[in-house]
This record gives sequence, structure tokens and C-alpha cells, in this order.
Amino acid sequence: MEAKQFTEFAKTMVDYINNYLENIRDRRVLPTVQPGYLRPLIPDEAPQNPEKWQDVMKDVERVIMPGVTHWHSPRFHAYFPTANSYPAIVADMLSDAIACIGFTWIASPACTELEVVMLDWLGKMLDLPAPFLACSGGKGGGVIQGTASEATLVALLGAKAKMIRRVKEQHPDWTDYEIVSKLVGYCSDQAHSSVERAGLLGGVRLRGIPADDRYQLRGDSLREAIQKDKKDGLIPFYAVATLGTTNCCAFDCLDEIGPVCEEEEVWLHVDAAYAGSAFICPEYRYLMKGVEFADSFNFNPHKWMLVTFDCSAMWLKDPSYVVDAFNVDPLYLKHDMQGSAPDYRHWQIPLGRRFRSLKLWFVMRLYGVENLQKHIRKQIGLAHEFEKYVLSDERFEIIHDVIMGLVCFRLKGSNELNENLLKRINGNGKIHLVPSKIRDTYFLRMAVCSRYTESEDIKFSWDEVQSLATDVLAEGRPGN
Repeated sequence: MEAKQFTEFAKTMVDYINNYLENIRDRRVLPTVQPGYLRPLIPDEAPQNPEKWQDVMKDVERVIMPGVTHWHSPRFHAYFPTANSYPAIVADMLSDAIACIGFTWIASPACTELEVVMLDWLGKMLDLPAPFLACSGGKGGGVIQGTASEATLVALLGAKAKMIRRVKEQHPDWTDYEIVSKLVGYCSDQAHSSVERAGLLGGVRLRGIPADDRYQLRGDSLREAIQKDKKDGLIPFYAVATLGTTNCCAFDCLDEIGPVCEEEEVWLHVDAAYAGSAFICPEYRYLMKGVEFADSFNFNPHKWMLVTFDCSAMWLKDPSYVVDAFNVDPLYLKHDMQGSAPDYRHWQIPLGRRFRSLKLWFVMRLYGVENLQKHIRKQIGLAHEFEKYVLSDERFEIIHDVIMGLVCFRLKGSNELNENLLKRINGNGKIHLVPSKIRDTYFLRMAVCSRYTESEDIKFSWDEVQSLATDVLAEGRPGN
């Protein structure tokens, strides 16, 4: 494909994308296809000769769209948002065109330097403490990871390396294996599954501590667990505080957990994957009280801040422990400017990395902080609208406080009743919800996900829930 064809192809695709997004409300949220649907629609082997791009475009609707779950539909309410905006899409186009693999500063200086500055911009928008920011002149700084799961693992491995070094200073005869076998980390039993997975990948044990009746991890519970493990000869080294849990968007008590971690010399990582975007609004920063105690902090602009996937922002007060843990420095990756700027390959699991900071730059410049704040506030307001609908129907109950853009609710009655309701909702395909379960209570989650969602979409979704609930309840009555 030459430049002229690319221009025609790209213009056609831009028009298609615009039409797709602006009319996404007209598409069924959930596909009706079955596993294996796609294979019969395309040839068994790749073509030997080039095909026309016009034929490829025709096949997008025939082959791809029937199997797409439309995450940006205003009636998609599952999981959490995955962000989308035109500035971010255009930035990814430029990133793909530049196509640098920015693992070192010299591999593409702009790729590294824009990321350093954008993470400072973003950190200031959240009012993160100065030690997290590169511009403060200290050790700290930010990096874009692929996902919050990666950030959790990176922080764990940095904490592991730090503790191994500390223990060896006290016990020079201990081997790495002996030390690692004694390491133990902590999180709430409401923490994301990726925290447990980080422990598995890091080769250390992680203990899930029961949250309180508001699904929060408390400082006293963490202190008790740490002290018990120390008496048993274990070495506490890492703790994760979640701000906005996946199940119900609960917030661990960071201001209680932080002092415990400082006192016990335990690395504290804050996972604010979803809710962290809301901290660009000053009125929600009370939820991150105690963040000054954290060693690392992470949230996903690609969830709720209009930046397309993948863009997971992570800050470290002292990146040297992560850098030391990941430092493999062959001659072919060395350069004359080492030490003068970050080589981000030492801050992450993979070696290669895309020019992801372009997305942050484009979005923050073309929206501005005020419009990004308006977006967050609007979506939280829409969640409260749905909450009012639920509370207006005595057949339903709210499971947890609505703080962000998530409403957890259920029909009063059995888990089976709510399971039947969810099956009916998703089977109908007009809206899409997913469930969760806490302490044997099964409930439905309604997340405001799409930037296109308006009040009429919330009313449409509630009417669908309410109508199908009536059907489900009628089927359960004697004589039906």
C-alpha cells in the first residue's frame, strides 16, 4: 500500500469510526453469535496476493461487528469504563506512525521525556504529594504501565528486592531462597484478583485480610496480621490498599493503613485503577487521605479519563528498588546518556513500549482539566440518577454506598432470583450488566461506562431492569 491508497483508506476508516461511535446507541450491546462463528466467514488461509482495501472495509461489518460487544454503547454497564475519545484515537494514530520502541532514552528521546512531563502534569491534577513527581527534584517519578495489574506486580517486585537487600544486611548468611520463603504481603479480601496473581508471579505469599462491614481494609486488622506473622517468623514486606474495589467500589482506609506500613517498614502500594480518575476533582480527594504514606500509586486513565487503552499511570517515590530489580544491561542497550534521564525498560516488565504519553498530551490539551472534571462529575451524577430509580422501587435494595459511577443493587430475595434477573437482562441484549458476590450475597452492578451516556439512557436501562424484574417475579409466584 502506497501513500495515496493509505490516505484514501484512512479517510474512509475515519468516517467509519465516526459513524460507528456517533450511532453506537443503535447497535445491540451484546452480540448473539456462538463460539466459532467467525471461522466460516473467512478463508482457511491468508491470501497469496493483496486484496483491495475496499473489500477489507466491507468485511468489517460482515465479519467483525457481529461479534463485537459494544463497550462504548451508553447502555453498556458492565465491569468498569474503558475510555475513548477522538483526541486519544488520533494520538494513537500518530504513535503507530512514529512506531518507536521507547525502551531507552536514546531509542526516542521525545518518547521518554514527554512521559516524564505528562506524569507530572497528571500527578499535579490529582494533587499527589511532591515526592512522587519528577519535577520535585527528588528520586520520584511516574511511568505508564500497560495495566494496573502490571503496576501491582512491578511494585511487589520492587518491594521484594528492597526487603531482600535489607534482610541480607542484617543476616549476610541468609540466601535469597530463605528470605523469599519468609516474605508475606497483605491486601483486603475485596482486592482485585490481580493482587493475588502478583503474589503468584512474584513467588511470595499474599494474605487476604477480611474487610469490615463496609468492605474496607482497616489499619487495626492489618497491624494484627503483621504482628502475628512476625511472631511466626515471617517477614512482612508489602501491602496493597485499594481505592475503589471492583466488587462494589469500596475504599480501604488509607489513612489508617499508611501509618501501620510506615511503622512496620512495609511497602505500601495504592491501587486506584478505576476511582483514581475522580481524584482530579478536589471534592473526591478525601478518599485518598493518607496517600503521603504510599511508596507507589497507580490508576488507569484508560478507564475513566477519556484516554484509550492502554495507559496505566504509576508513580514511585523511589524507583531505584524497581530499577535494581529489573536491571539487565547488555551492551547493545547502553548509551552515552544513561543516568541523565529514565530508561523506562527498568521500570516495567516488558522491554518494548509504545509512545503512550502522546494520548495523555492530546487528551489533556484538547479537553483541559475543567472538561475532564465535568466528564467525571456528570457520570457520577448519572449513577445517582439510577440509584434514585432503584430506591423508588421497594422490590429492590442498594448493596453499597454510591460514591463513584457504580450502583450495586439487587431484588430483595434469593440469590437465585437475582441470577435469573441477570440472565433475562443480558439475554434480552438491550443493556449489559455483570454480577458480583460478597459474602454469599449476589447482586448486579450498573456502571456508567460510555461517554455518550445521558439521562435518557439511564432511564432506558432502569425501565429494562424494572420490566424484566416484574416478569421474573411473576414467574416465581405460585400458579405461574
